[in-house]
Amino acid sequence: MARFGISTGKALGVSMPDIRAVARAIRHDHDLAHALWESGIHEARILASMVDRPEWVTAHQMDRWAGDFDSWDLCDQVCGNLFDRTGFAHEKIIAWAGDDREFVKRAAFTTMAWRAVHDKKLADDALLAYLPLIRREAGDPRNFVKKAVNWALRQIGKRSAQLHGPCLELARELSQSEDAARRWVGSGARRELESEKVRSKLGLDA
Repeated sequence: MARFGISTGKALGVSMPDIRAVARAIRHDHDLAHALWESGIHEARILASMVDRPEWVTAHQMDRWAGDFDSWDLCDQVCGNLFDRTGFAHEKIIAWAGDDREFVKRAAFTTMAWRAVHDKKLADDALLAYLPLIRREAGDPRNFVKKAVNWALRQIGKRSAQLHGPCLELARELSQSEDAARRWVGSGARRELESEKVRSKLGLDA
């Protein structure tokens, strides 16, 4: 876990398949989710995101939990299991994108990426509205932030043919930047969005 940049100070070493198996055996329980989170144990906090339900989550809870993120995997699991499906997802993306804390800021773009993957009813225009945030924050040189910004740009761009063009345009713009972080974000997204696999999936080569 440490080798992959995961905080191990309060980790037990339980595998993700085992955590998911425990979650399947437990009924959704908001109070239990809070108790698991308050334990401070890494795997218990991941489990908390699986036993809570989006409709029970409050904006205050999202801020508290995001403020406790200390690993990229905890951030990504909570955002993908829970936060991206709440009624506050958009509000928190906007607020967290400008936060100075590394994992809170990562949470903004991780939630953005997961929304693009999970919310099939979300309008393209709602995702297009995130491109200015991606452009604004692409220069953050911190590893866990720039990777999330890159991920969000790629996931939005792969969602539909209508989103592909604007995202590829932004990726190309960033890839030409003199700023190293912006160039890294843009180059990675550009490679994937220009790939034959993505273009074929979106019907762009037909």
